[in-house]
Order: sequence, then structure tokens, then C-alpha cells
Amino acid sequence: MTDPTETDERRFESNPTVCPFCGVGCSIEYAGRGSATGVEGPVNERGEICPKGAAAFDVVDSDDRLTEPLVRHEGRFVTAPWAEALDRAVDGIGRVVDEHGPDAVQFFASSNCTNEENYVLQKLARVLGTNNVDNCARLCHASTVAAMSERLGAGAMTNSLDDLSEADCLFVNGANPAEQHPVAFRSYLLPAVRDGATLVHVDPRANDTTEVADVHLPLRPGTDIEVANAIAAVLVEEDLVDEEFLAERTTGFDRLREHLAEVDVAANAEAAGVDPEAIREAARAYGEADRAAIVTGMGTSQHRCGTDNVHALLNLALLTGNVGRPGTGVNPLRGQNNVQGASDAGGLPGVLPGYEPVTDPDARERVAAEWGVEPPAEPGLTEVEATHRFGDDVRAAVVFGENPAVTEPNATVVASAFNDLDFCVVIDLFETRTAAHADVVLPGSAWAEKSGTVTNTDRRVMRMRPNADLPGNARRDFEILTELGQRLTDRPDAFDYDGPEDAFDELTRVAPIYEGMSYEGIGDGYQRWPFSAAEGRGTDVLHAETFATGDRTAPLAVVDPVPPADDLDADELVLTTGRVLQHFNSGALSRRSERLTAMRGEDVLQIHPSDAAERGIEDGDRVTVSNERGTVEVAADVTPAVREGVAFCTFHYPEPLANALTGDALDPEAKIPEFKHSAVAVEPAATAGAAGGSEAAGDD
Repeated sequence: MTDPTETDERRFESNPTVCPFCGVGCSIEYAGRGSATGVEGPVNERGEICPKGAAAFDVVDSDDRLTEPLVRHEGRFVTAPWAEALDRAVDGIGRVVDEHGPDAVQFFASSNCTNEENYVLQKLARVLGTNNVDNCARLCHASTVAAMSERLGAGAMTNSLDDLSEADCLFVNGANPAEQHPVAFRSYLLPAVRDGATLVHVDPRANDTTEVADVHLPLRPGTDIEVANAIAAVLVEEDLVDEEFLAERTTGFDRLREHLAEVDVAANAEAAGVDPEAIREAARAYGEADRAAIVTGMGTSQHRCGTDNVHALLNLALLTGNVGRPGTGVNPLRGQNNVQGASDAGGLPGVLPGYEPVTDPDARERVAAEWGVEPPAEPGLTEVEATHRFGDDVRAAVVFGENPAVTEPNATVVASAFNDLDFCVVIDLFETRTAAHADVVLPGSAWAEKSGTVTNTDRRVMRMRPNADLPGNARRDFEILTELGQRLTDRPDAFDYDGPEDAFDELTRVAPIYEGMSYEGIGDGYQRWPFSAAEGRGTDVLHAETFATGDRTAPLAVVDPVPPADDLDADELVLTTGRVLQHFNSGALSRRSERLTAMRGEDVLQIHPSDAAERGIEDGDRVTVSNERGTVEVAADVTPAVREGVAFCTFHYPEPLANALTGDALDPEAKIPEFKHSAVAVEPAATAGAAGGSEAAGDD
């Protein structure tokens, strides 16, 4: 620790830790005067950071921080001592368990909190007797994980950020890394482009990533399969497949080849709204490259056919032998700093820590040997499924560091559903919209106030170290969760830890992919899973000799297009959502930064000039965006950057609350919602005759 300072009776010290925003995992530390600075780390080797990283401390000392527990009294919140608040939390959840059973409780894990904290939370759920635990990976890359796990055996990046710089072709599908993962883009992807790699960008919008692309395929949202199948057809037609790899490492090529022979490239291009020659150019760039890497994001995964979308991309990698070597693979960029780790640690309803199925008796027995109690054998509810059952099968919720009243699809309905719960406990930094529905709110710890580990987008496990003490009577999340575990279950000894390191050691014994890792081994660097305890190192590139399934081969899959859930009327546009550089997720953190809100204070709706002209909309006009699920009002940004027939806005703001408009149709395999295709009417606000605004207005 160096240069300790005190601000308003709080102590701040500089220690290398991990940025709390996206999944890249840049190293930062306290720089004095309420600011963060980048430090040389495992990912940002030159200490480079993005604007959000520089503003990361703004939220730590925010005046809005919760510093005392809150309990609901006669319909409103009042502060309470910790003893009373914890008693109420334990009594409320315990009463629901006694009356309805443990499956009546849903636990929301946090992709923005540490591995150790998420491990304790999912353990609490399972020792209590339910697998009802999920995290916001369900809302971003659940379909990616499902498809990659089924075909390859692991649902994470196949490669490392470092070796992506060796690619000859970068096929970026449904992602905008230049804005959403800027350090990864500038430090790893952009150098490859400057060295001659071809960048193909598949996205309905032209954005910062498109600026350096050689080929842009501005597809209609919901047509990823048509595009991928057309590219696969060209690969086969023009003999751009890797025959040796197909023979030795895949199965099912003959069946897929027959299917692709029936694919009409021109017809698929027309359905997707792209130039068929551009599809052929993209296929040749990918197929002719010695090393081609797919980089994918939520534009691919957030569809009711998201799993199939990813299966179609996996076909491209397997057809061309672009798996198991540096500069290749299929690489989902994760959105939050520990969305990978929250899932690794077991924050999912169908798997135990390390992704072993809850249905596997051997896995349950091994976990029981550590915990002293066997986890339930039936998969639990996903968080979206659970919100659909609030007030019915699900009667209570424990929400840890998430804001589902804003982030869930059809958000107005979800916010209302929280009122149907018998009891709700929220652990958070602020009075979010979700906290507004709670019976007890427990003030937790910000990223800079805790120690532990997080796992970044390319499977690096890194150390978090405190840079600040706690404000007021807030408590560290780890301590809150372990106390709840001791008091809610009949195995208090199972939650008696000396600290986060003790919990991490237990995680390494329970999760095979972490076996052999240690705080000492991680040090100021990282350890990457899957980790070999015998060799003392992790695996950078997966699937080199065998796939993570244990098999030498992976199957090719026939994938047919699936229409979006929302039918589109002639006068409607497709609303698609996404992130921008300056803000993050629901905005509960980033919008509390004066410097970030100064950079981008309000949201806008991007709309193509032709669509705007048809509706009498000019740049800057207020417009209403509506469908049967809700209505919001926003300023129009008339721009050719978005394709005709499509409108774009973010989900960072309470007004407009974009998720008041998104549908809750789910992918049947991954249970991920269709955020990227919502049919909406867009018209001038004066014509709509009202100020608009969603029913769920508020700060967060």
C-alpha cells in the first residue's frame, strides 16, 4: 500500500486491483483525489484504460451510497441497526422456506462481484435446498455458453486475447469491441488489423468497430443464421474448407454439406438485407486465412434463437479448421468484470461450480464431501423464469448486486412482479429500482472496498485488492453473505471462513477447472482455467488435441433459420439495443459519474434518414417508441449509421427504459430473452399526444 489519504473520514490507499466494468479485466488503482489510474497488469500491459476505468472511483465515494441498512415500515424505508435488519432478512426468507419450501426462493448472483462472494451465495442456495440461483450471464451470453458447451465442452473464449493478435482474419459478429471492450480492441484486435488482418463486421449498425472493417454486413436483426449459413455454403462451394481437419476432428460433414447445397446465397442475402457479393467476400476472407478468429457478442446471443446463432458460427470455425490454434477459435467477449467468474463459481441453476451438471450424481457426491450436504439434483429456475413465477411458485428473492427490475426484458411487468413476492432482500450500494421493491436492503461494498478474485473474458483469474475502507455502516459483501449462510441454513459451520482466500481454496477443491490455483500463485498476475495442478499452469488455447468434451471430434450441426418472436407490421421498425463507450449496463454505477454523464448525459434513438422522413421526424426531435409492452420517449438521432428498418438505443438509462419495450420470449435451450429484436412504432412525440415515459421511472 502506498500514499494513504483520507477524504471525509474515509481512508483510500493505492493497491493494484481490477476495473469493475467490462470483462477485459484491466488493472487499476487509486490515484488520489477520487480518481483511478491504470497500472501495468496482465491484460493492460502498458497500463492503458478506457474512460470508464478512469472514472471507476466516482461511484465509490458517491453521496448516494447506502451506509445504513433499510427495512420497510408502514410502506416506506427506515434505517435500522444491522442486528434488526439481518433478523428481518433471516425471518422473512426462513418463513417462506418453512411455508413453501426452499424452491420458493430465488437467488440472484452478481456478475459484478467476486468469485468468492458468488461461490458463497450459490452454496447458500444449495445448502438451503434449491438450485434456484442465476446471474446476468443469463441475459447476455447464456446461449453462447449453451452452444459451445454442447459442441466443444467449454462455454468460454477458446483462445486468449494475446493470441488473437496473431489472426489473419477477425470475424466480429454481433459485437462492437471498439466501444464496448476498448482496451481489448486497441491492444489486441486493432494491432492485428494494422498488421494486415482482414476484419469482417456483422452488425446492423455502423459504429467504431466498423470504421476499421474491410467488410461490413449490416444484417437485419434476427438473420444471423441466414448470414452464417450463406457464408458456410460459400466455404463449401469454393473449396475453402479444411478437409484434413474435417476428417480428423469433426463428425457430420456429409449431412451438413447436403444441407448447405440447398442454401441459396442470394436468397439468404436478400432475407438479411445484405449484398450477396459482400457475403462471398466475407467467406473468402475467413476461409482463405491461415488463422481466422470469430469474436462474438450480445448481438449474436440475445435472440430467442441465440443458441442456434452460435451453432451456426461454430460450423464456420469447424469447417475451416480454425479451432485449437493461436489466432483462431470462437471468442465471446463478456460484458461485466466477473460475469465469467460468477458462472464458473456455480451461479447458474443447472450446474455446480466448474460447470458440472447438478444432475451428475458423482459431481454432487464430490461437492457433498466438501460441504457436508448434497446439492439438489434437479436444475433450478433461471432468473427470467423465476420473475415470471413471482407470487406463485416463487415467493421470495435474494438479490445480490444486480438490478433485475431494470435489466430483465419486459421490465415494467417484472418490476410489478416484485410486488407479488412475500419477501425480498437486496444487497447493494444504492437504492436501485429493484431495491425499491425490497423488504430489507443491506448496504454492501463497492469493488474498491473488497478483496477476492474475478475471472475475465479470456479465463484469467486475477486478484482484487481493497483501495478504500467502507462508508458509514456498510459491510463487506463477503461478510454479509457468510452471515446469512450461517443463520439461514442448518450448517453454519459450512459458512465459517477465515476470509475470501479460505473460500477460494474451497472453490479450487470443488471446481475442477480451478484445481491447483491459489492466491499466492495468482500474485500480481493471473492463473487461467482450465488449470493443471500437476503442471502448475493453465491452458491458453483450448481444444488443441481434444475438445473439452474429452472427445477427439466435435459435431457439425444443421441449423435452420428461426423467425424472431415479434411479428413486424409494415409501419413498424425493429428496435435493437446495445452499449456505448461511456456507460455500463443499467447505468446505476456509470450515471453516478459526473465525468461520464458529461460525456454522454442522455440517450438517443438512432433512426435511418429514410425511416425518419417517412414519419416526419427530424434530427433532435422528441419521439415516442411504443409497442404493446410499453411506451418511452427519447430524442431522435437521425443517422445512416443504422440500417433502414432498424432503430437503436442503449439500456443504460431510466428514461428511456428500453427494457420496457423488449419482449420476454426465451431461447428454448439457454432461456435467454430476445433483447435484439423488438417490433416498435416510432412517431413524433407531439403526434403521440403524451410525454410518454415508462411506468417504471426512477433513478436506476
